[in-house]
Amino acid sequence: MDLNFSAEELAFRDEVREWLAANLPADLKAKVARYAELEKEDVRRWHAILSGKGWIAPHWPVEWGGPGWNVVQRYMFEEECGYAGTPPIPALALMMCAPVLLQFGTQAQKARFLPKIHSGEEFWCQGYSEPGAGSDLAALKTRAVRDGDHYVVTGQKIWTTYAQWADWMFCLVRTDPGAAKKQEGISFLLIDMKSPGITIRPLILMDGTHEVNEVFFDGVRVPAGNLVHEENKGWTVAKYLLGYERMNSGRIGGSKRQLARLKELARAQSDGGRPLYENTRFRDRISRVEVELAALELTNLRFLDRMRRTGRPPGPEVSLLKIKGTQIQQMLTELMLAAVGPQGQYKSRLDDDPQEEFEALVAGLGARYLNYRKTTIYGGSDEVQRNILAKAWLGL
Repeated sequence: MDLNFSAEELAFRDEVREWLAANLPADLKAKVARYAELEKEDVRRWHAILSGKGWIAPHWPVEWGGPGWNVVQRYMFEEECGYAGTPPIPALALMMCAPVLLQFGTQAQKARFLPKIHSGEEFWCQGYSEPGAGSDLAALKTRAVRDGDHYVVTGQKIWTTYAQWADWMFCLVRTDPGAAKKQEGISFLLIDMKSPGITIRPLILMDGTHEVNEVFFDGVRVPAGNLVHEENKGWTVAKYLLGYERMNSGRIGGSKRQLARLKELARAQSDGGRPLYENTRFRDRISRVEVELAALELTNLRFLDRMRRTGRPPGPEVSLLKIKGTQIQQMLTELMLAAVGPQGQYKSRLDDDPQEEFEALVAGLGARYLNYRKTTIYGGSDEVQRNILAKAWLGL
């Protein structure tokens, strides 16, 4: 096992770091830094910049617009984006739906959808969770009945991220309700969100943002050509997709940036006339999360080294990254909110941080704390991840 990077890999990291510093728009960087809500056009603008550079699709093959990077370069790029504080890359299409199409899609499906995903012309959402079928995804009930050259879809999806922005949805539906096992009889469809019969209802989160939705299907007709892979074999596709989702859930670069910001805030805040960072108990809490983050990074590097040597995609053990990565993200939001005070009663002592900017930061931190309660639930809750590890990895 070799957890060190080569000279060529380190040179690539420096190239990415320098390009991001020169090309990340200052207003987008500032929005991310103060945890302000990003609009659709913010995300699309950054998408266009990366697409123009040829860096928007790190995992894609060159023939479909990928940069030709190896697994280490892809990892470095994602971590450097997190550390630089870029707007999030729209992962639902680029890092989840696109790999599925590349692996299971027909040539016609690839030619129709991949170029517009790459350019950002079409925005996607994911139709997985349902009332009563979130973490237990195989219990989904949304039906798709074959009717000639179409499927007729009826049912409901919930917690659908950015459905209000989406042009298309990749969706799991039940095509054989009589299957012996609930994982069987599920199919993977691509659904035009402008189709008649689709209703989107917003779910406003605790932080006041409109990020997720309920989506209702009332006899929605979907061309049979939008079936990905085989009918009733959608669970194979879903498992492949979830491996990609969880491999990206550690977000080490972003957590490193948050840790640095936490230390900055703790040094700037007063605790009885001295910096909060000198409070032994508070500093110990920071040390604990820093150790956890270092351990997570080493674990990620172990997965990375194995992928570099074998070329095999991650197995069920990738759930470790999902569990610990999202827990660390929550821990950081808790400590940052504690550093500025529950109502932001502390005053800024940062020379380059005017009080109004500090107050905006406090408001953003409060919203981020509330929003990040979801991280240990989405993509499969921590409890489900532990069950996956126990069954598939430990053999229990």
